[in-house]
Amino acid sequence: VVPGILLMTIGSSVIGAAVSVATDMNEGIIARFRTMAIHRPSVLIGHVTGSVLQSVAGVVLVGAVALAIGFRPTHATAPEWLAALGLIVLFATALTWIAVGMGLASPNAEAAGNSAMPLILLPLISSAFTPLHSMPGWFQPVAQYQPFTPAIETLRGLLLNTPIGNNGWLTIAWSLALTTLGYRWSTTTFNRDPK
Repeated sequence: VVPGILLMTIGSSVIGAAVSVATDMNEGIIARFRTMAIHRPSVLIGHVTGSVLQSVAGVVLVGAVALAIGFRPTHATAPEWLAALGLIVLFATALTWIAVGMGLASPNAEAAGNSAMPLILLPLISSAFTPLHSMPGWFQPVAQYQPFTPAIETLRGLLLNTPIGNNGWLTIAWSLALTTLGYRWSTTTFNRDPK
């Protein structure tokens, strides 16, 4: 269960990025930045960097609590721990860019928080808490072909020595695709929308 909760922590952390971007867009600070001689995407990159750091800190805190209450990844080697950390940073970056896009597309902070809610709910319909094979047949493809399931299975494999299969590559592909999509959506919206 712990790998699912760790990635759920990322999903809940990045909602703050959506809310803070929407708040900045509506409170005039972005209008001020637009008049300054700064690289335009630097405002968004700052939000993403801050959110990824918050997400990683949240995962470390939740992971420490999990270790304190009995989670024992005894077979994980140092390279596997580093790979798990890299996966967490990559996945957090992908979700943060999507959240920033949601924040830019939202009319206010409340709407941004609501629109980013699927980032918390998607882990609930993944393999985080229930094995895929025990789900109803019609629901298994929904759970299997979404970004959280391969990320959770990869994290499980790295920390608990379970088979990863092609989930590692799927996680990287999902993360890069979501990062690219979120970055393009965010920068296009930011450059077009003079709120």
